Amino acid sequence: MVPCITDSKLKEFRQMMDGAERITVLGHTHPDGDAIGSTTALCVCLRDILGKSPVLIFPDTPADNLLFIPDSGIPCIYADKSPSEALSAIEGSDTIILLDCRSFSRIEQLGAPCRAASARKILIDHHLDPQEDEFNLVFSTPDISSASELLYWILTGIFGRALPEKAREAILTGMTTDTNNFANSVFPSTMQMASELIADGTDRDKILNLIYNCYRENRIRLMGYMQCNEMRLLPEGVAYMVLTKDIQERFGYREGETEGLVNVPLTIGTVRMSILATEKDGLFRISVRSKKGTSAQNLAVRFFRGGGHENAAGGKIILGEDVPSAALVPSYIENSVKTFFAL
Repeated sequence: MVPCITDSKLKEFRQMMDGAERITVLGHTHPDGDAIGSTTALCVCLRDILGKSPVLIFPDTPADNLLFIPDSGIPCIYADKSPSEALSAIEGSDTIILLDCRSFSRIEQLGAPCRAASARKILIDHHLDPQEDEFNLVFSTPDISSASELLYWILTGIFGRALPEKAREAILTGMTTDTNNFANSVFPSTMQMASELIADGTDRDKILNLIYNCYRENRIRLMGYMQCNEMRLLPEGVAYMVLTKDIQERFGYREGETEGLVNVPLTIGTVRMSILATEKDGLFRISVRSKKGTSAQNLAVRFFRGGGHENAAGGKIILGEDVPSAALVPSYIENSVKTFFAL
């Protein structure tokens, strides 16, 4: 069993679910496949196994290529489109469950009302330094592939392996995206979970097709352009790319269409770290990936206001605070890398 999952915690979780009447499940801002997969799977199990009526909330709308994950029968609120509806659901909850982020700060504008709510609060996460004081019950460990995998062991610890098909699909999807299809953060438990899900009838081929083979033509052209024209290689063995608004407009970029791009430079033998900076709303979102022995996490924490896992992390560069303008983002990245490897 995963160390953070104990019999007493499973019993407490089941008791809280049995006694709950108004459950709100939340994932982090800019929801990725793991956030959507884990929250969807939990909601489906609460509905189909326990007869509950959970509401699923995200701070903003997911990328188009991930919209196949949520279950159409689960009420899903995107706070960027329906802020009052999201706030009302939170305030009316008796139980709030947060997945795939270590604290309410990762759900941005929804964090304050969640903290203020009188509801019981549960955290299910796999990132470092969970803010346990914000919650009544915490399942958290970084020694697991994803929030989806952690949820799987919680659910099977309570209900056994007879999980609804949609929940199994969502869990396998979340794990697959968070490990970049078993390329990073893979543990023995991850392989065991995947094997059990497939043995129980989950269609992995269908999931892979939906994740990786349903993009627009624009995405392929953008990915090619970035690699050929925007990738810079630094002496420290670091590659970086900057996706500005101008480039996004040129290719009709949609959120999520550079998924996997940051991993591509790591296929170069001399590259040990890769950075992708994507401009949005007065800042640049930073994705960092690294090979074993080089810490993406430490770089993100020290220079990009972020964090994450040892070899997969993220952060941001705020225009007007970290750099005066977008034109200086490349210099900021290069200086950060140089300082980091000189430490």
